[in-house]
Amino acid sequence: MTFGQTIANSLHELWLTTGLFGFLQAGGWGNLVMIAVGFLLLYLAIKKEFEPLLLVPIGMGAILCNIPFAGIAAHTALHGEFINGALQMHEMSGGFIGMFYDFGVTSGLFPLIIFMGVGAMTDFGPLISNPKTLLLGAAAQFGIFIALLGAVALGKWVPGITFDLYDAASIGIIGGADGPTAIYVASRLSKDLLGAIAVAAYSYMALVPIIQPPIMRALTTPEERQIKMEQLRPVTKTEKIIFPLTVLAACIILLPSATPLLGALMFGNIVKECGVTDRLSDTMQNALINIVTIMLGLAVGSKMQADKFLNLNTLGILALGLIAFCIGTSTGLILAKTMNKFSKGHPINPLIGAAGVSAVPMAARVVNKVGLEENPNNYLLMHAMGPNVAGVIGSAVAAGVLLALVPVLA
Repeated sequence: MTFGQTIANSLHELWLTTGLFGFLQAGGWGNLVMIAVGFLLLYLAIKKEFEPLLLVPIGMGAILCNIPFAGIAAHTALHGEFINGALQMHEMSGGFIGMFYDFGVTSGLFPLIIFMGVGAMTDFGPLISNPKTLLLGAAAQFGIFIALLGAVALGKWVPGITFDLYDAASIGIIGGADGPTAIYVASRLSKDLLGAIAVAAYSYMALVPIIQPPIMRALTTPEERQIKMEQLRPVTKTEKIIFPLTVLAACIILLPSATPLLGALMFGNIVKECGVTDRLSDTMQNALINIVTIMLGLAVGSKMQADKFLNLNTLGILALGLIAFCIGTSTGLILAKTMNKFSKGHPINPLIGAAGVSAVPMAARVVNKVGLEENPNNYLLMHAMGPNVAGVIGSAVAAGVLLALVPVLA
């Protein structure tokens, strides 16, 4: 082989390893599409400030996992080879994001750590001082069961979609707008769809400021949106300590399958409220949840690989998740309007019903923003936090119900 041929072969081998060659191969256009989606998520996070703590790592995960030949999202796997006539198994390490996914998402560990952090950051005071807002959090979970039925119908009647009852239950949880709960349920019931479900759940959580306001305005009148609510009563430290313990006790007795999620949530909250574990509370609220959010966001974004994302099942999940989220928002609003008619002397602004989905505190902030648009002196944030934290409890309870019933019914 001449020197010129050696150079030519070397250049050809180098060309075969470039990203440009990968994009030019069959299906490479899909990687470019998903990279563009990743850049769109970064734009929404940076320019529009739509939940940057979620969208920045998810967007970067989507970009990194679609780079040809990089293997950044590859999973850890066992590789076998025969040595001296005996089969020897070796563990092949995956990419760093793939290892995040295997360690924390597939196992269901990250959602539980997130719930501990959420518990440590959550003030149940607004819910304790106005207990009827618990009903709004429950009403907003209605979309979960509508999406479940829709997924069953798609799996039965639409060619190319293969949802069974386990898949349908996992998809339905997206309607609660609670990413950690959706991941936890999918890791137990439908691991094959876990990536698409995680992407859908976190995408809709981040897009709360876009999705909810039009529904809120469509289902309420300007007069209703201007309703001012009475100041919440002060809640004692004793009440704040008793509440998480009471919820946990009820969960243990009535719905043990929800205990991992609610137990982590209430553990984080009791650490915050007891007043003697400030270091633990600070770690949960800051360092721990931030570290896990980075790894979880990148892991979720890594499931936006073109070959796995661009298919009918994923499109069905995205559509059902959006429908469920819209229904959950609507049912919360409708129940709040109904309750307002029976609240003699204690008016309820129906907008707070939209906060019943468990996107904490995003949904409450959106409620406050829409309320201020109608009346600059109408501050609804603390009132909306009641149904908002009730929604977190409601989605965990709904998850527990599905985890208990689906294996029996399937």
